[in-house]
Amino acid sequence: MKRRSFVTQAVTGLSALALPAPAWATPDQAADKFSAKVSDRTYWLNTLLRVADPVLAAGAQARLKATMPIEAAPGQQEGRRSVSHLEALGRTLAGLAPWLEMKGATGDEATRQKRYAELARQAISHGVDPKSPDFLNFNQGGQPVVDAAFLAHALLRAPTQLWEQLPAATQTQLVQALQSSRVIKPVYSNWLLFSAIIEAALLKFTGSGDLMRMDYAIKQHQLWYKGDGTYGDGPDYHWDYYNSYVIQPMLLDVVATLVQAGKERPEMLDTLRARARRYAVVQERLVAPDGSFAAFGRSLAYRCGAFQHLAQMALQQQLPPELPAGQVRSALTAVIRRTMEPRGTFDAQGWLQIGLCGHQPGIGETYISTGSLYLCSTAFLPLGLPPTDTFWTSPRRIGPPNKSGRGRT
Repeated sequence: MKRRSFVTQAVTGLSALALPAPAWATPDQAADKFSAKVSDRTYWLNTLLRVADPVLAAGAQARLKATMPIEAAPGQQEGRRSVSHLEALGRTLAGLAPWLEMKGATGDEATRQKRYAELARQAISHGVDPKSPDFLNFNQGGQPVVDAAFLAHALLRAPTQLWEQLPAATQTQLVQALQSSRVIKPVYSNWLLFSAIIEAALLKFTGSGDLMRMDYAIKQHQLWYKGDGTYGDGPDYHWDYYNSYVIQPMLLDVVATLVQAGKERPEMLDTLRARARRYAVVQERLVAPDGSFAAFGRSLAYRCGAFQHLAQMALQQQLPPELPAGQVRSALTAVIRRTMEPRGTFDAQGWLQIGLCGHQPGIGETYISTGSLYLCSTAFLPLGLPPTDTFWTSPRRIGPPNKSGRGRT
């Protein structure tokens, strides 16, 4: 029996528990509805830009702080107000960056790409300018090191559009902002990678990054490897999606940056990629035919961002042979639909609201606020692949390859 057919029969009850049946948005509220007439790529891009537009449109006008609502757990709103705006910008760009960097866009997509790249640069410029009303918090409290890291990851994913095309004065201010996060001591957990990826970006763009912070994060995660493609979140194993939210994507890109700079052995990257391919297989198998997945662990309000790792492996063309590109695209499309289309995902002004499948405020932990939710953008990383790539041109698949090497379409 093919695996997805088995999943359909065996986990119907589990899927219902994991993602309750949503109230779907009406046609005029939703992004383009999935159908044979709308390509997966068009659907993905329209959905991603729907997520990103309020953040970047406000940020480009230096009005992100003035206009973004702050939804948070009871009693946490004021505390989150000082950090949620950098969350929104850094996390939005972490997912949008590969598409901004993609070369060869044509027609309407090229027009939109140019527009959103400019909005992103303007938002960054205001966010790092101490004289701007949108000057963001990079160093007060602990949270800013997290989202300075997501912004740094965006820079690594779009070095031309989000770094080289910035004005020199903005580049200087951005470096100063990232460096200012060094006063924050990261938690002894996946947080080590936040400091590490900030330093990786500084190394790439200035030629000088703190090698000790990077090396310490790498060595600790080597010690925390639990096997079967999975790292502990600190010394202990955690049954959640943090291998995808943070650990695997940032660890891979920190080490890749060091290898490129001649400061780490290529064999280290080879080892990490072998583990990452195994974890990609694990992630794909978590997706049920309707796009639901087991709702375990922390930070479920990041929605489809739980599959950032699978998306990054597709972007970097590191999928293992047993995961055909069309099958991964189909799985990710199903997850995006299941978590982004239900009524209540967006408020009346287009901002994301707390929830996994619709508006579910109770699912947000004390560290979750409106800005946090934009990590969902990282599920869309393969938009950095051109429309001609096999990821987009392969037929839709809903199961593993059969003996002939072809999956079911």
